[in-house]
Amino acid sequence: MTDENKRMTTDTRPDSASASHPHATQSQQNNSMTSDNAIAPSSEGEEAIPLKAVNEIGRVTARDVREALHQVIDPELGVDVVDLGLVYGVEIDDNGRAIITMTLTTPACPLTGLIEDQCAQMLAGIVEEFRIEWTWKPRWSYTMITPEGKEQLAAIGLDVDNLPVAQ
Repeated sequence: MTDENKRMTTDTRPDSASASHPHATQSQQNNSMTSDNAIAPSSEGEEAIPLKAVNEIGRVTARDVREALHQVIDPELGVDVVDLGLVYGVEIDDNGRAIITMTLTTPACPLTGLIEDQCAQMLAGIVEEFRIEWTWKPRWSYTMITPEGKEQLAAIGLDVDNLPVAQ
């Protein structure tokens, strides 16, 4: 088993868990960085994802990580995790590590490992390390799906706007 495929899960709070994936790229390890807070610009109707990004030229940003996460597809619904509204936040720390706060459609999702593996594949070469902080608050609902995600679901016959919303 390669280092990229090793997974460590740690409960840090009662409502979350973390998964870490190291990456082999080390060309940016010892550079110093400054961080600033930013809110991702939302595409038409898309909810903004809070980003804490590095703004040095040539360094990875939270926006880069978010864009890569558009390639992580929920295997049951066929829509990426960003457009499903599963990604709550992306932070790049001073060492270039990505911390992704996200949820799943249900805490009992049997495909958590598959989504973590897809994240590792999509982020390889972009960040040296990343960690997913799984959270269940706020609870995910259909209202978090972006307009782009709704269009993708409509293409397979699911009209999200006419589903009952749990209160």
